[in-house]
Amino acid sequence: MNTLFEYIIRLGDDSLILGHRLSEWCGHGPVLEQDIAMTNIALDLVGQARSFLQYAGEVEGKGRDEDDLAYLRREQEYKNVLLVERPNIDFAYTVVRQLFFSTYSYFFYQKLKNSTDSQLAAIAEKSLKEVTYHLRWSSEWTIRLGDGTAVSHEKIQTALDDLWEWSGELFEMNKVDDEMIKQGIGVDLKQVKELWDKRIDAVLTEATLTKPTSTWMQKGGRQGRHTEHLGFILTELQFLQRAYPGAKW
Repeated sequence: MNTLFEYIIRLGDDSLILGHRLSEWCGHGPVLEQDIAMTNIALDLVGQARSFLQYAGEVEGKGRDEDDLAYLRREQEYKNVLLVERPNIDFAYTVVRQLFFSTYSYFFYQKLKNSTDSQLAAIAEKSLKEVTYHLRWSSEWTIRLGDGTAVSHEKIQTALDDLWEWSGELFEMNKVDDEMIKQGIGVDLKQVKELWDKRIDAVLTEATLTKPTSTWMQKGGRQGRHTEHLGFILTELQFLQRAYPGAKW
């Protein structure tokens, strides 16, 4: 197994699938300003995905580029966490999902920019500038909805309760992580989890939200076992390339 390829592909898939999910809000946001904000975050994530997948193709050495990896893989070959597949449902669900992922990404990229792999370090440094905004946006909206009206509080508490079980997989580690850490390339997710917990606790406290107590977490995405939602995402994402192989803009 090409461990470095596996490590990079996970990072690219996380950003690609969440970017696509957020793009579904384009033209449907609750207000124009937030419609544009979510679309811009989606563009940032797809840009990050392209950087990771392009590098993954180079590392793999089989002639595949970022387009091949994005559009021509089967569902089981995607290694994204299950959280990013979750449906938008409503604005509150989207905000909480983004809060979980952006908090993780912020602290992850802070550490990845010190990687001995210069390409990954460069991607992390560039991405961190974008993720800083993503974290601020999702934190502010969590607080605004949580400490807002009775209706907004109820909606975002419901989203928090439902999405909590999908957050733990962000910090799941396996042999790929162990090898990358050993080589000085990867990030120790246990350290990221400690920082994530502190930030999430602070945001939820300010938002007057109750943190779920369950420790049971969904997992399987890193091994290519996905929810039913990914198949529908890929059907839309890959349609053009599947229908017209080799098509270019």
